[in-house]
Amino acid sequence: MATAGSVLTEEQLLCPICLDLFNQPVSTPCGHNFCRDCIQGYWHSANLSQCPMCKQKFYRKPELKVNVFISEVALQFKKSLEKKDENEASTADQSSGHEGDVLCDVCVGKGVKALKSCLDCLASFCETHLEPHHVLGTFKKHRLIDPMMNMQNRVCKKHEKLLDLFCNTDQTYVCHTCIKRDHSTHHTVPIEDVSRDRRAHIGRINAEVEEMIHGRLEKISEINQSLQLSRGNTEREIEESLQVFNNLLHIVQRGQAEVVEAIDAKQKQVEGKARGLIMELEKEIDDLRRRNAELDQLSHTEDNLYLIQSFPAFSTLPATKDWSNTCVESAVYVGTVRRAVRRVACQLEETVKTEVKRLCETEFQRAQQCAVDVTLDPDTAHPKLVLSENKKQVFHSDLALSLPDNPERFYPGVSVLGKESFSLGRLYYEVQVKGKTEWDVGVGLESINRKGGNILNPETGYWALGMRKDKSYWALSSTPIRVPLVGKPQRVGVYVDLDWGQVSFYDVDAASHIYSFTGYSFNERLFPYFNPRRNHGGVNSAPLIISP
Repeated sequence: MATAGSVLTEEQLLCPICLDLFNQPVSTPCGHNFCRDCIQGYWHSANLSQCPMCKQKFYRKPELKVNVFISEVALQFKKSLEKKDENEASTADQSSGHEGDVLCDVCVGKGVKALKSCLDCLASFCETHLEPHHVLGTFKKHRLIDPMMNMQNRVCKKHEKLLDLFCNTDQTYVCHTCIKRDHSTHHTVPIEDVSRDRRAHIGRINAEVEEMIHGRLEKISEINQSLQLSRGNTEREIEESLQVFNNLLHIVQRGQAEVVEAIDAKQKQVEGKARGLIMELEKEIDDLRRRNAELDQLSHTEDNLYLIQSFPAFSTLPATKDWSNTCVESAVYVGTVRRAVRRVACQLEETVKTEVKRLCETEFQRAQQCAVDVTLDPDTAHPKLVLSENKKQVFHSDLALSLPDNPERFYPGVSVLGKESFSLGRLYYEVQVKGKTEWDVGVGLESINRKGGNILNPETGYWALGMRKDKSYWALSSTPIRVPLVGKPQRVGVYVDLDWGQVSFYDVDAASHIYSFTGYSFNERLFPYFNPRRNHGGVNSAPLIISP
């Protein structure tokens, strides 16, 4: 009987998707076979039920059944291949030495390790068969080298001579006969020279690779250090937040305990008064019951004289109190909880103000640690903007400068960008706005429109804070948000965290937070943005000054 291997070839038993022997083969309605996991994975990734081979579409995902016949044939074929590989490996082990060893070409089938290879004989020899090269004068002139495999590949196929030259013109290996016939006008050099150059090149590449490895190891170390620093910062931030909220919670819990104590005290007062009245009433009840018993006993006596004589002593009631107007008021709490809550709220408000101020100062100090040097880019400045020589100041002038209308220049918006751009990490810079009645500062994307009337908001690529002549301050979002400020900032700090998508503004002198844009994704480079706005006849002529 024919085996599976003699009936079918390996190609016929390979899955068209994974290119390996079938594993649980299934057939599609169009007649093609695939591994079950492969075709199911293909349909899932493509989100479409169709045959990968003929592209026939199935409107309903077919119910797949394992083709038992093909599965058995593939299994038998696999076993036959494994057995063949084992036999070949066994034969190779018997006829050769260790893997990688160069064997003697004379000791055929014995697997004897070669000691040297001869460039003239183009063969490798063991110690025994190398003896003529040491004894006979003819062989003593032969060039012996360390054992090398495939010596026949070192012979010119055309002239059967040693390939010991390299043609730089054709970039190929040649023998001396090749030079005379086909490469006479070409630039050829000995292989040793080429090898020496290649070794030097390899050395340079290796040095470059080692430098790249070193650089990446340093980068890993830098990342680990940053990660460790981040963990420390996170732990400190969590600890600080827990302390703040525990303080606030303690105030609430203490206020709750105080109001509960006051309510309990009032209830105990009512209960004490009630107990006193009840005790007094119970004493009078005891006296009246005793008199009632005595009168009942007297009324049942048969001694008439004794009854008449004793009656005067029992004719009056025991001394009692008039209880008609006596009552115990229930505890009613008018304003008790309200006053307690208000007191707690005042304490909370003071504590929150103190904590917020402290946190703002800490936040501001951390932002300042990310300070960068910013200068103004004259190529982006509106023609009526005047920049200082050190590119740190800008103000609006009524006289326009004669400047080229390049694509980077703002017009008609009286704006200018910083020369420096940023795409990663954090940055902070300060702008003096003292003496101005209008201004806009912030950051803008590289792709912002610099021609025509610009609306400043994140949708158009700007994240900015502005002041207007009515002394109002605005966060320039899609719907501008008025920012109530107690004081008038003289210097504004701008902090940007590009990785977290945050832009924040601070009153530098008060070390207080003004406003933050959060939750954005910066897919382009960011530039500092400045708009001193028009001078309005000198009223707003003070410059915007980038603080050092």
